[in-house]
Amino acid sequence: MIVSRRGFMGAAASLTALAPFASARLSPVFAGDAPKKIAVVAKIGGIPWFNAMERGIQSAGKEAGCNAWMIGPTQADAAQQVSAIEDLIARKVDVIGVVPNDASSLVPVLQRARAAGIHVISHESPGQQGAEWDLEFTTPAADGERHMEALAKATGGKGGYIIIVGSLTVPQHKMRADAAIALQKAKYPDMHLIGDRFGCGESVDDSYRTVMDQLRAHPDLTGIVAFGSQGPIGAARAVDARGKIRTVSVVGPFSPGQGAKYVRSGAIRCGYIWNPLLAGQTLVRLGVMLANDKPITNGMEMQDIGALQVDPAQRSILAPKMQIIDRSTIDELVALGL
Repeated sequence: MIVSRRGFMGAAASLTALAPFASARLSPVFAGDAPKKIAVVAKIGGIPWFNAMERGIQSAGKEAGCNAWMIGPTQADAAQQVSAIEDLIARKVDVIGVVPNDASSLVPVLQRARAAGIHVISHESPGQQGAEWDLEFTTPAADGERHMEALAKATGGKGGYIIIVGSLTVPQHKMRADAAIALQKAKYPDMHLIGDRFGCGESVDDSYRTVMDQLRAHPDLTGIVAFGSQGPIGAARAVDARGKIRTVSVVGPFSPGQGAKYVRSGAIRCGYIWNPLLAGQTLVRLGVMLANDKPITNGMEMQDIGALQVDPAQRSILAPKMQIIDRSTIDELVALGL
């Protein structure tokens, strides 16, 4: 089942609150462009992270004068994403953006989209086969290391930790986890990984159950690195339920509004995110350029970001724009609607 073109109630109020991220001015790349159809297939519909991304998609579509929307599975399921992309091919859209649940499963359908003359941009999937470009806001290695450094600071560089990823088939999460573990082994010998990574980070309930099980099984557990926007929330809920806020540290990316109470209580120590609203805007802005045969080049200026780092050989676009979420920033980020 697919969540399609969700109602966008209160759009004017939301976009006013998000003004620092969603400028109303027209970007030069849009001048004179004909309307295009741009659809973004999310990992899962209806959760805060992708709700914010949808607002960005719709605001940039309005800004560009194009038809831009988001669709997403009701579950983090690759087969549902394939079905959604097949429908978009039949509808002859101009651009498909996709945040894959399983990179390899999407290759055949993305290749069919390209063969049909549709531009394809992936997000959170470096090296995605079948995509024309991949858009990232940080490198997986840098993000994994950033979160491990945060966990080491919170735990004093000691004790056992587990790693949660969105799923075991998401390439970027695998690379983040690999980088985090490598940094720990090289720099923090008094820390140790417990078990293998757990692929439950796109579900609050699954993350909660996993962490509850690990807390019972491993009294020496002192830290949790949770990737996937629901992973830190479920982990924090478990840590709170077990009365372990002072002794077990949770770090990872999440939607500020969803995790605010856990940041304030200390159940989540911190996380780093890119703004999902800005990600949605940028996917649409790049999509309009592709649909109008405008080149994407290294160093080009992108609205609300600055200079892009573009690698034509790797077909990668890096828009370096990260934000820490902790007690010092949580109120501001929640006020922005994130």
